[in-house]
Amino acid sequence: MARPWEADPSASFAHRLGRTAQELGLSQDEEYCPEMWQLDNGDVAVIGRDVTTDYAGRLPDGVKLAPDERLVVLPGSMLRAAKSDIPDA
Repeated sequence: MARPWEADPSASFAHRLGRTAQELGLSQDEEYCPEMWQLDNGDVAVIGRDVTTDYAGRLPDGVKLAPDERLVVLPGSMLRAAKSDIPDA
């Protein structure tokens, strides 16, 4: 059965959501930083720490990860800083 949504790997990065990790005081290393980006197709790309293994045995009821999915965490302050870049529904 086909999934109702698939990531489009041909989508390009359009613009950063929020501020950089350096601007928020969350990183001193430009090479390894969490990020959130709007893609040109409207989807959002998130770069964060892969904690899939750490959370695998304690996901909330009804939450499942497909074999090609990863659970990533990024700083809450980064999401809050992006609020003005995220349109209302």
